[in-house]
Amino acid sequence: MPSPILYNKKFNELTEEEKELLTINKKSISDFVEQSSIISDVDYATRNAHATTYAVLKGEFKVNTNLPDNLQPFFDKEKYDLIIRFSNAHLKITKSKKEIPAYGFSVKIKDETGDVLANYPLVNFPLFPVNSVSTFLKLFTSINQFFIKKWNHVFPLAYQIIKITPSVFTFSFLKHLFRLISRRNNFFLSFDFHSIGAYRLGEYMIKIQLKPQSPEKNFGKKTGTREAIENYFSSNEYVADVLVQLCCDLKDQPINILNREWKNAPLIKIGEVLIKKDGILERSCEHELLSFNPFESKTIFQPVGKIQKLRDEAYKVSVQTRRKINKLLHG
Repeated sequence: MPSPILYNKKFNELTEEEKELLTINKKSISDFVEQSSIISDVDYATRNAHATTYAVLKGEFKVNTNLPDNLQPFFDKEKYDLIIRFSNAHLKITKSKKEIPAYGFSVKIKDETGDVLANYPLVNFPLFPVNSVSTFLKLFTSINQFFIKKWNHVFPLAYQIIKITPSVFTFSFLKHLFRLISRRNNFFLSFDFHSIGAYRLGEYMIKIQLKPQSPEKNFGKKTGTREAIENYFSSNEYVADVLVQLCCDLKDQPINILNREWKNAPLIKIGEVLIKKDGILERSCEHELLSFNPFESKTIFQPVGKIQKLRDEAYKVSVQTRRKINKLLHG
């Protein structure tokens, strides 16, 4: 196996133009969160992405006893406690049972003292449609402004969508898009979940995949997603393999090209995620205050890449605004 490429902060560096666009985007995020209770017709401020919470759960990460020698130093315990959030990627909370099957499986890993080791917001679509930071920031700002001001921003949003169209027409992206469409009615827990972009594992750079051991595609087909998840955990446990790929060649495993799969990078099993029967936590206002910002992780587990870097500021603005409003609303 070739030697892994080591982390370098140059993978994260933004240009001055990108930093200016990020400042504009942060203002649009704050504005969206401030209006989010009206947008979603709820009595609390929501996230500006993955607004719908299906469930918050407790789980465990059990480390593989047969880890490769170079990965063993990162795992000094046999298992770690997890807080997990299941979500839908839509910016707005919808009431319909027929939702877009864009799901989130966010994981917070804690040490024995309860401190956060790492946050991993995983999704069931492994690729990202935009590689250009500037294009993504302009698109995301237009989406936020559309939800706030509606028709005043239809044409700016349409223009930004047209601009990203070429990057969607790659073999990898279209393959996974058609696969998702064909599985759109499958049960939430039957999907694989992926990191979008790379993460550090010490000085290595990895991508992460969560693969269920016993996917039940047809569970709860006649119910909504939230109800199906609750019914599942009333009598079942969930076990998924945690797999990583190591970056060893930037041509085959690019850090800042997110609309293309990594190739020639074998999947390595590093452990399992276990959610026991009755693992769902009782619904609480505190769930809307939870943050899964991957930049709150220990330095050696943080994200890598320019698009990933945007998450740091975006998450901070979103959670700070959300917490301020929700504490005012609910004391």
